[in-house]
Amino acid sequence: MYIFYHYLKAILANIIYGFPSRRLKIIGVTGTKGKTTTANFIWAVLNHNGHKCGLISTANIRVGEREKLNYYHMTMPGPFIIQQQLRRMVMAKCEYGVIEATSEGLKLNRHWGIKFDTAIFTNLSPEHLPSHQNNFDVYRRAKGKLFQNRPNLILVNADDPYHSYYLHFPAVEKATFSFKNKSDYKAKIVNSSTFELNQEKYSIKILGAFNLNNALPAVIIGLRLGIKPKDIQKGLQKLVSVPGRMELIPNSLGLKIIVDYAHEPVSLKELLATAQQLKTSQGKIILIVGAEGGGRDPGKRAPMGELANQMADYVIITNVDPYRDNPQIIADDIAKMIDKKKRLVILDREKAIKKALESAQKGDVILITGKGAEQSITIGGQKYPWDDRKVVKRLLNVV
Repeated sequence: MYIFYHYLKAILANIIYGFPSRRLKIIGVTGTKGKTTTANFIWAVLNHNGHKCGLISTANIRVGEREKLNYYHMTMPGPFIIQQQLRRMVMAKCEYGVIEATSEGLKLNRHWGIKFDTAIFTNLSPEHLPSHQNNFDVYRRAKGKLFQNRPNLILVNADDPYHSYYLHFPAVEKATFSFKNKSDYKAKIVNSSTFELNQEKYSIKILGAFNLNNALPAVIIGLRLGIKPKDIQKGLQKLVSVPGRMELIPNSLGLKIIVDYAHEPVSLKELLATAQQLKTSQGKIILIVGAEGGGRDPGKRAPMGELANQMADYVIITNVDPYRDNPQIIADDIAKMIDKKKRLVILDREKAIKKALESAQKGDVILITGKGAEQSITIGGQKYPWDDRKVVKRLLNVV
């Protein structure tokens, strides 16, 4: 009955807004991590090259060049919001719309009525399992709902061990991409900001070698549209930041302060590996980390604590979104995996950030993880306005 209710909402939303996706070419991006950055790279390549494009992602919503933060605390907001945003893209004469598709949103049929021209799979790792019967296969199948209505193109990451599942859905065309395994579009990493595909080099300005994986689908989309490699490169270069994704906060203290959404072990490991390359030889990595409550996967807390212990020099455990759960229990689940000498629990997130800034010295890297550009924090069932980036900038004036 619950799923049927959401199904009816999606039908009504489409009717009210006039099925706007029928007048757009919709590109859906699903996977566990990297979806937001992948979607923004696609937007950048298309929009720069005369294919006006909209975007709905965890971090931001774009209509052509206009951008606003996603204030809804949901990657795929309810169907009325999704259809409203698609309608705005139509009214702005967009040709394309890029939608970041989550397992939860797909499970609840928020995508009903949207004909996906292209469906992209990035990667899969355990996440959000409690909302999928604590079953990884149920989670995998939920992602598959993006591919069910015969898109024109299915584009899949052949380096991911679960890629073959998403290739079995019917489509007009199917293609694979990779950096390691055999694929239709096999690229080669040149350095942490550049890769090569078909003897052409493409560079990005966003930090983190892992973001090369997120840029590759955008290059492929561009090539398939007949955009010249040099113009694709210009599009990639236009994207200098994604809100709350490897976002550097300027400061005069000689610190690298990075706000990133990393909220599960795989993305946290990649972030910490990047930080090790960014810090000076004498510098240290100060990590602010936490985990969500509210039924979000508690099984990730210990692995995140282990990674923090192995790869960071100093760890401050704090609230992310405990919802109605006991925040101390969440913090303790992470803290028990970290050496007592290098950890500190400060549940008040602002005080945790302040402590990190006060503890840092020139050459250090501060990683503020778990929320990215989210615009609220939920504690004890109450939602409060919040933005890690604004808090950091305000505290820099008093540290």
